Order: sequence, then C-alpha cells, then structure tokens
Amino acid sequence: MKKNMKKLTMAVLGMMMLTAIACSPAAETAQAEPAVAVAVDEGAGAEQPHLAAVIDTENGLSETELAGLIWMREEEKLAGDVYRYLYEQWGSPVFSNIAESEDMHVQSVLTILNAYGIADPAKAEAGQFSDPDLQALYDQLIAQGSQSLEAAYMVGGAIEEIDILDLEERVAQTDNADIILVYENLIAGSENHLRAFVRVYENQIRQSYAPQYLRQERYDAIMAGESGVGNGIGGQGAGQGFGQGNGQGKP
Repeated sequence: MKKNMKKLTMAVLGMMMLTAIACSPAAETAQAEPAVAVAVDEGAGAEQPHLAAVIDTENGLSETELAGLIWMREEEKLAGDVYRYLYEQWGSPVFSNIAESEDMHVQSVLTILNAYGIADPAKAEAGQFSDPDLQALYDQLIAQGSQSLEAAYMVGGAIEEIDILDLEERVAQTDNADIILVYENLIAGSENHLRAFVRVYENQIRQSYAPQYLRQERYDAIMAGESGVGNGIGGQGAGQGFGQGNGQGKP
C-alpha cells in the first residue's frame, strides 16, 4: 500500500507541475500573436502551494464527486478540441497555445480518475464525446467559431468563463483535498486563458470584451490578475456545462 501511495504521489506531483508550467505566462506567450505583441503576464494564481498532497483513495468518491470528475474530464477535452479546430480555421496562435495547456488540464483530472480505478470516459477521437450534451455543445461551438475570427475569440472567452464557473461549483461540492487541489489549479489556468483571449480579442478586433457569463466584479478581478479561488464570488451561469446557465450571453 505504501509503495502504491508513493507512486500516486509522484504521479500527481508530476502532473500538477506540468499543468502549472503549461498554464504559466511564459507558456502562453511563447508564441504570442505576432501582430499585436500580447503580453499575458498573470501567473500568481497558477502556483501550487500544496504540491506535497497525496491521493488518498481509502474513502472512495461520492456520486457527486465522481460525476464531477467525469464531466470535467470531458469538458477539458472539449476545450482543447475546439481550440485546435479553430486554430485550423484561423491560424491564430492563441488557440494552439491554449490547446496544449488544456491537454495538461485533461491529464490532471485523469490522474485522479486513474487513482480511483475509474475508466476514462473520454473518446480518443477529436470532436467526439461520450456525453451527448457535450457532443451537441462541441458542434455548436465550432459552428459559431467558424463564422469569423471575432466569433472564434468570443467562443474561447466563453469556454474559459464557464469552465471557471463549473470548476468553482465542483470545488464547493467536495471536501476531498486532492480533488480540490486539482480543481483550483485548473481554475487558475482558466483565468490565465481568459486573460489571453481577452487581450488578443481587444488588440486584434479593436473592441472591448464584455464578460459573457461571469459577474462583472469576478471578471474585473481576474483581469486584474487576482485569483478567485476561495473568494466566493460567483458568476451568472449555473454549472453542469456550457450555455446552460442564465448568463449575459451564449457561446
């Protein structure tokens, strides 16, 4: 048992470090939009203060925790698949950069699922999802993002806003320290991604971005580089996926 726990510890430490690196400002600006010199210099929320956490599987998962992990596994895959599709459509580096970071998000959730012996619910093929709601959402998002580059950036912003809201909802549903650690890391990464999309949008489209799902004060805090983890400031959408809340707009 101790040997297995050590292996799990190393696995989660390695994955969380990779995720933090992938979500860091340096990773997101490595191939910045050449026409606008976008600076994404927010990384404060991406640090992992509890990297020594061990995945303790003795108590198992509640139904709510399991459902949340399965949903987030596919939701993070959806983000990466949409961004790769939009990169092929428009060639904007922000999509390919953030898609690589989403791969780390996927692997972070998968690490928890693997530790509990839960089969991976995600399909290997890009654009294919086990959950029919996520499949319909993917089709909707790529259709909208294909209309124009402006629409594509707005899709990126919407995905990150709703991802933040869904993750915050999941954090509130669990007291499992390992799950919370992963979710809070993903929230910090999504905040960085949202800042990247907003700045590219405003520099290239020459319009101000308005939050589509997040409350204005939450959005303002993110843009100021403040992590919302644990601050209790909610949004205007309800969890369980994109576009199902009562926010200001739809993806």
